[in-house]
Amino acid sequence: MKYIVVTGGVISGLGKGIAAASIGRNLKNRGYKVTAIKIDPYLNVNAGIMTPLQHGEICVLNDGGEVDLDLGNYERFLDVDLTADHDITTGNVYSTVLDRERRGEYLGKTVQIIPHVTNEVKNKLRTTAKRSSADVCLIEIGGTVGDYESMFYMEAIRQMRNEEPPGNMRFVHVTLFFDDTQGEQKTKPTQHSVKETRTLGLSPDYIIGRSTFLLRKETREKISLFCDVPEECVISAYNVENLYEIPKIIDAQGITDHLIKALNLQPPENPPEEGWDEMVERMKEVAKTPDSEVVRLAMVGKYTDLPDSYISISEAVKHGSTAAGTKVITELINSEEIEEDKSVLEHLKDYDGIIVPGAFGERGAKGIIQAVTFARENDIPFLGIGFGMQAAVIDFAENVAGLEGANTTELDMKTEYPVVDVTSKECDISGFRGVMKLGQYEVAIKDETLARKIYGRDAISARFRNRYEINNDYVKILEEKGMVFSGEINGMKQIIELPGKKFFIGTLYHPQFKSRPQRAEPIFTELIKAAKENRK
Repeated sequence: MKYIVVTGGVISGLGKGIAAASIGRNLKNRGYKVTAIKIDPYLNVNAGIMTPLQHGEICVLNDGGEVDLDLGNYERFLDVDLTADHDITTGNVYSTVLDRERRGEYLGKTVQIIPHVTNEVKNKLRTTAKRSSADVCLIEIGGTVGDYESMFYMEAIRQMRNEEPPGNMRFVHVTLFFDDTQGEQKTKPTQHSVKETRTLGLSPDYIIGRSTFLLRKETREKISLFCDVPEECVISAYNVENLYEIPKIIDAQGITDHLIKALNLQPPENPPEEGWDEMVERMKEVAKTPDSEVVRLAMVGKYTDLPDSYISISEAVKHGSTAAGTKVITELINSEEIEEDKSVLEHLKDYDGIIVPGAFGERGAKGIIQAVTFARENDIPFLGIGFGMQAAVIDFAENVAGLEGANTTELDMKTEYPVVDVTSKECDISGFRGVMKLGQYEVAIKDETLARKIYGRDAISARFRNRYEINNDYVKILEEKGMVFSGEINGMKQIIELPGKKFFIGTLYHPQFKSRPQRAEPIFTELIKAAKENRK
């Protein structure tokens, strides 16, 4: 197994995940099998009960892992399905170590950060990499070099470098180059960042410089001189409109060839993967869509203060726009503003389509339901995901089926018509009502429905993250009023749609997690096509 370790310097949020994913994509394009692991230094065991406003969306994997959004980037760029083991947090490392200590596995020894915690980190990295059967494993260490909380991860990597055969590991440091008022690219922060990395016993083999514009030759020469990195190993990752261009940009600077040689990678068994560059070119062509034909979508949610809360949906829309052949502009609308100002709701008429994504909790929920009602009454193409689908059921039950006060027991435990309710009254270990349905399940698709037209199959695999389900006690009533339940799992309804509308569909699953740049999730493609027709 070969390892490429990616660290970050100067500031957080530089795009280490995109840099790592781009390196991996270039290796895949050459025919190598690649996997990726993200290390997050926070004490949470996983991202499951963190608000998206902290670190962005919680990505859900096939095995039910609730993980950092960077794993979504890895899956999209590498076109792989990862597992919860690919997300390492301080919380799950400590939990494993303490469980072993309680079982007596350390034979009475004093349990310490070194060697016991660092050994556990190395064990998790190697075990996960081996299970993937990959040629190369990318390891991204979250945060910034010098952060106190990530020190033992850096130490574990230092030990691992000494334990691995020579040439098995390479280190990439992602850093930031500032432009001063006179346009000079400042290198001093990067020099200090590399110096800090060296004090931890590690030295970068490659420096990827984030900057507004292409790094100048004199900037690369200066970094090469002061950071002891060959000039050809100083790579420029300047700002671009489309992140999927990054692999080609850094590949053109020679980093892929250099890594293959440095890691002594043997010729791959698989043929090179093709189509990535062509996909990027299609995206560029779509971006040239005339303003008169651009589709505008409104995304109504409660976590709009941090756009990364909906990054997978935004990317799925981008994939769908490429497949549909038209440019899409998506704007975030805060559901709490809808509750406070009705003019915000009226403003939804200005959009060609509406997406209502998932959400948890009471805050902003009324605004979400109002947005769904507005989409239905004004026949605006609509896609509801998770709570967005539940909101569509609540709206229809109350305003069409006449079940006044219909609601979900998540928001109103005493509602007379609990059209959305938990499937189990037991409490899980988190103390919430019901047991969370997480991960991949197979959904049966009903024939002669919009869902069947979209997917063209009688069953699909989809990823879920929900605790509340459609209450089957009310299904017949809603069907009599015209709602169609077109997808189910063991009798539980997972897809709803309203025939006669331009496009109105809701899914309890989260289709965005399955979307890939070269394989758009069809429900987004069809929404965009319907929105385009609506614009006409």
